[in-house]
Amino acid sequence: MASDPESHIFEEVAKHNKTKDCWLIISGKVYDVTPFMEDHPGGDEVLLSATGKDATNDFEDVGHSDSAREMMDKYFIGEIDMATVPLKRSYVAPQQPSYNPDKTPEFVIKILQFLVPLLILGLAFAVRLYTKEK
Repeated sequence: MASDPESHIFEEVAKHNKTKDCWLIISGKVYDVTPFMEDHPGGDEVLLSATGKDATNDFEDVGHSDSAREMMDKYFIGEIDMATVPLKRSYVAPQQPSYNPDKTPEFVIKILQFLVPLLILGLAFAVRLYTKEK
């Protein structure tokens, strides 16, 4: 590693998101992993999916070996200016219309399942009553 690491801004690092030009941010440090793309055991897709963001959690979740961590030193190119890294966006659920169980199609079907047999029974009774011989 260099004695005075270069400082990179997030927007600059995020531009390096191709197979032939891939930079990652891990633990506040910037790594140019382009030479490692073909050799990465998980494939280049894994590395590309970690570009344009802080990939620390992605890296730690996998449980990399000590040798993998030592390997990172040769790809180190500088530090990230943490002030330029966007804050994680919190999930905001989409606005749902208020639920009214009396206006759903299921409610209409339940009412019809109750009323149709009653209507048929009523019609059968009326037909029997009016066509009955005296």
